[in-house]
Amino acid sequence: MVKLRLKRCGRKQRAVYRIVAIDARARREGRDLQKVGFYDPINNQTHLNVPTILYFLEQGAQPTGTVYDISKKAGIFAELHRNRNAILSASFTENA
Repeated sequence: MVKLRLKRCGRKQRAVYRIVAIDARARREGRDLQKVGFYDPINNQTHLNVPTILYFLEQGAQPTGTVYDISKKAGIFAELHRNRNAILSASFTENA
């Protein structure tokens, strides 16, 4: 199972995090499948690669709690919902 989780970087007392797609069995600083974003809690900055995150979510990746909150603030789940609705409506019109 693939998870979207935070990977700690930076120095002591100055943590920054990479948002990565990683195997659920791997440790926090383990080898990631792909880097999909960046989060700096001190300066409250976030950089997300939205198409890559959407791809992993569509493939069944599970975000951790913090990554879920960051993604929700960025509107990723609303976009995922719109994509699913578009796909469902397109398949419905083809079958009708």
